[in-house]
Amino acid sequence: MKDMGQIVVGFSGGVDSSVVAALALRALGDGATAVTAVSETLAGRELDEAKEVAREIGIQHAFVELSELDDPRFRANTSARCFFCQSMRFEHLGKVAEQLGCEVLASGTNFSDLGDHRPGLKAMEERRVYQPLLDHKIDKAGVREIARWLEISVWDKPAMACLSSRIAHGIEVTNDRLRRIELAEECLHKLNFEQFRVRDHDGLARVEVAAAEMPRLLDAKILKQVAREVLASGFDRVTVEMSGFRSGSLNPRPNSDKNPASAPQKVSP
Repeated sequence: MKDMGQIVVGFSGGVDSSVVAALALRALGDGATAVTAVSETLAGRELDEAKEVAREIGIQHAFVELSELDDPRFRANTSARCFFCQSMRFEHLGKVAEQLGCEVLASGTNFSDLGDHRPGLKAMEERRVYQPLLDHKIDKAGVREIARWLEISVWDKPAMACLSSRIAHGIEVTNDRLRRIELAEECLHKLNFEQFRVRDHDGLARVEVAAAEMPRLLDAKILKQVAREVLASGFDRVTVEMSGFRSGSLNPRPNSDKNPASAPQKVSP
């Protein structure tokens, strides 16, 4: 990094981008800038936390506003949705970098990300985005170890993908759907669940929490409150995923013969 002069880091406030930002600051000082893309797919709480972590790290923090919903290919929500999202995101980050006279865009992609369906990686590859964690084969556990060594407060923060990742493929991404997901997940956050998602199956909310947290979710009082608040957020029905939270559970399965881009994925009974 020291040889790069300047770096603009795509910054979400999660552990991966926080590590890259902190290391860039160590290497380049004022030559390092964290930039957060603000759009409908970013939950308000996540934006607040990104601001807080950037202040903690001490890095210059800028913002760029965009709307993935302007792209009909993104709204169509095929399995390639993340490609169009990251293409737009890094196009806007590139404009910020250009204003700063910076030629290097960086992301927090880590080596573990290669094990899932990640079309966004193709978009970053096409734009020659610098991915130091991936380049050095540092997996998620390694990232957390580095973050803890750097004393970054989010070293153990659960991974949080953008809100659109909760909408089953084939169902259009709309602002109304994004907002009801955000409101529903805020309920789980207030109840101090650590790892959770609310998946949107066209009006049916599928609540996922980590297996270790399932007994508390199934407590009659908690379950009633979750159901009430998820329905109040705008869903028609609410279910609980009994197998627990799984990152990327809406992503196409490698061995599946079904085309997720052509139809919504169904919820198992």
